[in-house]
Formats: sequence, structure tokens, C-alpha cells
Amino acid sequence: MARDWGEGVTRLKSTRTVLCGFVLLFAASVGWAKGKAPRVPAAAQAGSAVQATASPILGTLQEEMAREMAVFGKADPPAYFMTYTVTDSDRADVTGSNGALLSSQEQRSRWLEGQIRVGSYQLDDTHHVGNQQDGAPGSFGEVVPVDDDAGVLKRAMWRETDGQYRSAAEAFIKVKTGKDVEVQTVAQGAPDFSREKPQVSYGPRASFTVDRRPWEDKVRLYTASFRQSAAVLNSIVTFTGQAENQYQVTTEGTKLQFGDIHYRLELFIQGKAPDGMDLERYYNFDWVDPSLAPDDKAVLAQCAQLQKELEALVKAPLADPYAGPAMLTGRAAAVFFHEVFGHRDEGFRQKDTGEGQTFAGKVGVTLMPNFITIVDDPTAPKLGSTVLLGNYLYDDEGIPAQKVTLVDRGVLRNFEMSRQPLNGFPQSNGHGRRQVGFAAESRQGNLIVESSNKVSSARLRQMLIEEIKRQNKPYGLLFDDISGGFTFTGRSQPQAFQVQPLVVYRVYADGRPDELVRGVDIVGTPLVSLSKIMATGDTMEVFNGFCGAESGSVPVAAVAPPLLISEMEVQKKQTSTDRPPILPPPAHDPQAQDPPVKANKS
Repeated sequence: MARDWGEGVTRLKSTRTVLCGFVLLFAASVGWAKGKAPRVPAAAQAGSAVQATASPILGTLQEEMAREMAVFGKADPPAYFMTYTVTDSDRADVTGSNGALLSSQEQRSRWLEGQIRVGSYQLDDTHHVGNQQDGAPGSFGEVVPVDDDAGVLKRAMWRETDGQYRSAAEAFIKVKTGKDVEVQTVAQGAPDFSREKPQVSYGPRASFTVDRRPWEDKVRLYTASFRQSAAVLNSIVTFTGQAENQYQVTTEGTKLQFGDIHYRLELFIQGKAPDGMDLERYYNFDWVDPSLAPDDKAVLAQCAQLQKELEALVKAPLADPYAGPAMLTGRAAAVFFHEVFGHRDEGFRQKDTGEGQTFAGKVGVTLMPNFITIVDDPTAPKLGSTVLLGNYLYDDEGIPAQKVTLVDRGVLRNFEMSRQPLNGFPQSNGHGRRQVGFAAESRQGNLIVESSNKVSSARLRQMLIEEIKRQNKPYGLLFDDISGGFTFTGRSQPQAFQVQPLVVYRVYADGRPDELVRGVDIVGTPLVSLSKIMATGDTMEVFNGFCGAESGSVPVAAVAPPLLISEMEVQKKQTSTDRPPILPPPAHDPQAQDPPVKANKS
């Protein structure tokens, strides 16, 4: 079970649900820092050039790995592959709430992860037999000192490998036993691990310095602005910055060091409707260049917009279950494609017999209208001036990021691939990703939806009204913002999805003004829903977030134009029955004395 876009990571192996929450994960990024993101030459992007001095960490990793492989490679059963990764993270966080500072801190840490694979590329300890993965998924690793102490690091590696090998050897025995009775599947004959070209690249260390004091004043200022409204029960603003460097070696000859810097400012407010329904609004700013941090004017304008939307939602009527024409703005459409298409196109889901394998036999089959093309391009750092959060140089298996055309004019052509091969797809295309402490799986990066049937926003809205009239519906729906959702991918459940909209309007065909409503979730099945797309707008929009699935929470982006769908179904949202607060907030109670908010503008 996997959840995207930031509401955490949940894995329910029995249900195989991919839960997605684009927002509410106060995760990683800072600004107003004096830092310099590392410049990566084109040759490094190809994975072959040396452009900086190799860190001593790489030498230490190589030395101990060679010592261990000399023994475990001759053991029974033999190890055929080993890899080690050290992730070095510098991070600063500043959080404010309701006009006051909650926390302000900096920390640095290092995390060691190792993997040893037993058997061969064709059949190893990670092999899936039936609905079970008998192999070990990989260690969660351990914290190691930030000092470059070779002896301490080698000792941690030694401990890691010993436990890894014991688990892998035991798993491999079960795999070989189970393989004798394994039934034929769509993945029969595909190797368990792909052979890949070694990558050697030494990038410069990513680093930054942060003066947290200006941001401490800023989070006070931004959250204090929400106290003007009685509808806002709570407000949180988080400013985070992170410089992360990875050092990776493998027994195949890969030697990589690379890093990146990312800054994020997150705005989050909560409210409650008279009937007890919890209401939320969220917005985030992302940047990689410290000089491009948003100024107070831009942030306060967004705060005012969120407050206005929350106040309107408190008063908005509940929507009823409905099926009919719908239009999604670009941000909402981006989340829709991430949920409905993107997760089902992840390569490992085509191989795991516990999965529904919705797209496993559909390469070359038309899944959606012929004007839609979908690519996943983690090599793209920006769309215009907007940072794409799913950009990376190498994936977490040491494979260079690659642009992949997944759907070409409506026809399924490819999958997002890690080093877990499929029949017909023997190699990784640089999409093996994971959160630190998880085993890598094939995951989305920057999912980009392109269209050859583009119309203006005004024309797309007019087409929505025409479709409402054609179907003789009382109204259609306009989805302006979506927080995330979840999708059932396991074959023991219906192949369905649920997407959680935040801002929804009824659009009337008789000329009445749009009406804001609340309390619905989008539901449906993927193959039917994708076939209902009628047209798109002509302006691309970006939704950045963190996607939680089997390999943990990873940064991703989804890009899409506005979307017109001939039929979309919504159901009532699960809601709280807790009553709103009995008393108004102190600042809005004539009988209370709420002191004025003190916040310094930076």
C-alpha cells in the first residue's frame, strides 16, 4: 500500500494499495541560505567523466567491499553482487505556528546502506515466488559517524554485510525450493537483476550555510497573518533546507559521488465546517538557487489566498455523489495522472504476481486518446522557472537518470524500470528509487503529460458546458486543487483509485455562477477513466510533492495541462463528526484579551 504526495508512507502488503499524498509532508527544503548548488558538467550526466577529486569515503567503501567479496564470493551459496551507499545529509528546519516559533534547528548525519545478492543475475535471493517475495528486501542500514574515520566506517560495513549475507543465504534456499513448484507467469524467465554498465563520476560536494534568524521572523510573520481569520483553527509554516551527498560503490565497478541542494517553504492551515468536517489548505514553494527564495509579498499573498479559500469552504455546501462531465486544472490533472496512470506503469508491478498488473500485457495497446503522450523525465530540472522536484542525476541503484516515453499518442510503449528486469525490458532506465533506509524499486520521477489537442482555457470551459448540456446533467464539476489519494494495485482488490480534491466547484450550464462545494472524493477505475479524456488546455502546470510507496517517500513532480473528462465519478468523503470549537478564537472573542502579535519583518 503506498501513499503519495506527503501524508506519510504506509505499506499494507496484504492489500497492495498505493496511497498517495502530494501534500502535508513537512519534509525537506530551506531558503535564504548562502549556498551554491553543485554544477554538473554534461559529461557527468552521461556518467563517465571525472570532474572533482574522489572523496576518501569512496576509497574506504571500496577497500572493505573488496575484502568482504573475496570471502562471500566463494561461500556457499556465493554472493555475486555487492553495493554500499553512504548518504551524507546537512539539514536546517525552521517551523512556526500561529504567530510564534515552534522550532529552529540544524543537523548533520550519515547513513550507511549495504546490499549483498546471493545466487546469480538470473536467479537470486530477491526472487518472487508466487505472491511472496522470499528474498530479503535489503537492509535499513545504520547511522555512521560524520567523521571520515575509515576504521569506524569499515567496522559498520563489516557488521552490515555479515547480517545481510546470512539473511540472503537463507532466503536463497527458500527461493530455489519454491522455484521448483512455481507456476508460469507473465514474468517467467525474466532475470532477477539486470547487468548494467558501471558508472564512474566524482561530482563536487553540495553544501550550504543558513542564517536561520531571518526565517524565524518570517515563519512568525506568515503564521501570524492567519490569526486575522476566525475560520483558521491552526496554522503551520515550515522552512527547510537540505544538502544531500551520496557516495556509492558496487562490485561491478561503479564509483559515484554526487549531491544536490533543495529548499522548500510550506504553508498549511486547518479549519472545521459547522458539521464537523475537517478542512485543510496547503501550498509550497520550492527552489534550488538561494537568490530565488520567495519574498514576503509573494508568500503573504499566497497566505491570503489560502485563508480566503478556507473561509469559503467553511460556508460551502456538501456535494452529493455524482457522475458526469468534469474539468481539472493543470495541477489537479497532474495529480490525477500520477495516481491513475503513473503508479500502474512502475515496472516492478508488472512482475509481482501479487499485483493487479493492469498494464503488464498492454504494451502496444491504446490506453487513452491519441492526442496524449506521457514521458517521465528526471533529467529535467525545471519547467520554465518552476523547479521540478523529481529531478536527479543518478537513481538510487547508480544508473543515470533517463527520459522515457511511456505513452506515445495514446499507446503504451514503456515502463519506469529499475534493475528488476521484465521480459522485453531487460535494462534499467534510471528509475530505481528509494528513501534512505528502504530497498529501491521502480518509481516515478518527473511525470510529464503532453497533448496535441490543446485549446484555450476559455474554450475548454465552454466544451465542459456543452458536454453538460449534451448529457442533460444539472451541472458539471471543476477540480481546482487535489491533495493526493490512493490507488489499489493488488489483484485481491478492485483495480480502483481514489483521489482527494480540496477545491471543487459546480459549474452550471444555465449561466449561474460557479458554486464551491466540499466533501467529495474522486473514484474510478484506471482503464475506463483514461479512455474518457476529451481534450486538454494549453498551459502546463506543475505539482511538486513527496510520493510514498513500497520504497519509501521520494520527491516527485507531475506536470500536465488542464483536462476535460466526459465522465468522472465522485463519492462522499469520510469525515469527522467532532463539533467545531465551542468558543471562538481569543482574538475574535469580544470578551477575551488576546495580546497583539509581535513579528519582525525581515
